[in-house]
Amino acid sequence: MKLTILCVGKLSLPFLKEGRDEYHQRLKRYLPVDEIELKEEKRGGKKATPDFVRNHEAEALMARIPPGSHVIGLDEKGHRLSSKKLAASLEKHMNQGTGNVCLIIGGAYGLTDTLRQRCDSLLSLSDMTMTHQMARMFLYEQLYRAMTIIRREPYHNS
Repeated sequence: MKLTILCVGKLSLPFLKEGRDEYHQRLKRYLPVDEIELKEEKRGGKKATPDFVRNHEAEALMARIPPGSHVIGLDEKGHRLSSKKLAASLEKHMNQGTGNVCLIIGGAYGLTDTLRQRCDSLLSLSDMTMTHQMARMFLYEQLYRAMTIIRREPYHNS
């Protein structure tokens, strides 16, 4: 199985880049991981509404979903899973022969209803609000943690 992390915007803070890079490298020991960064929507200038931005970013995200992927959208309205349940879900896809799991992180204004409907499932990382940049680093850590749970390695209990 392969993971594709599809996200809007570049990581701008050094500590987020370092954290993402660390967990990306760790995760790649277990399975291939592609990250596709799309530019944040800038058209419309200061007059651009959140709906305008969200719609254009959603169109760009949907165009980049790898064909045949199981798609998980990160969204505040998604299911909240424990680390063990996330691991069980990923392991199920691995055992079923899912070729690609694509995880989508929208921009600052989140996902559109159309993009949510395109997703096979929605995942919430927390009840707390966080930036989409923070969500990316947190997602990588949780994916790495899930792989150590699947492999019964000690990281999860440390």
